[in-house]
Amino acid sequence: MKNQKIPNAIRSRTGYKKKFGLADMYRAFVPIPGAAFRMVGNKRKKLVDKNFIERLHLAVTEVNGCAACSYAHTYLALKQGMSIEEINSFLSGDGNFLKPEETKAIIFAQHVADTRGFPKKEAWTAIVNEYGKERADIILAAIHVMMAGNVYGIPFSAFASRLRGKPYRNSSLAYELGMQIAGLVLLPVALIHGLLKALAGFQSIIFDDSTTVG
Repeated sequence: MKNQKIPNAIRSRTGYKKKFGLADMYRAFVPIPGAAFRMVGNKRKKLVDKNFIERLHLAVTEVNGCAACSYAHTYLALKQGMSIEEINSFLSGDGNFLKPEETKAIIFAQHVADTRGFPKKEAWTAIVNEYGKERADIILAAIHVMMAGNVYGIPFSAFASRLRGKPYRNSSLAYELGMQIAGLVLLPVALIHGLLKALAGFQSIIFDDSTTVG
């Protein structure tokens, strides 16, 4: 994959679009077991198309601004047969390649990312009504997987940029390395927490009902 296949806004990034902390990281890791279970099940049932899932991933990483994830998912999307124009459209957030039947899910994915994983309850209800509970759960799982990747990948992206002589603004080597090391420590604890929640049947979504979705 050549650099020119990545939008310039991502390739030349020298600052955070979003910056996450340890609490954000732990919360992002907890849903992974349940999300992984649903994603594996979807491969068997094929309720949500793999390209639809990849478009959800691209939509989330566009909002969060993870350069490393953008590179990785551009490669995956190209392997799945998506055009570079469509990929760049999602990574740029222009919406030119949105499919009518996927639009609500893509907007919901952007909403989850924009609220740092705390969507409005009525937004989730609209997704369940649109796609049905089983498909909605898979859509949410895809979003959660990408959120976890972004929270870990953003400080990694900053560190990689620092090694290229282009450190991010408002960043530090301590933050970048600290988040990566902390991720290795928090991940197993969060996975156990998430697995217990999944086995107990608790939902993996936390709502923010402070305001109403229009």
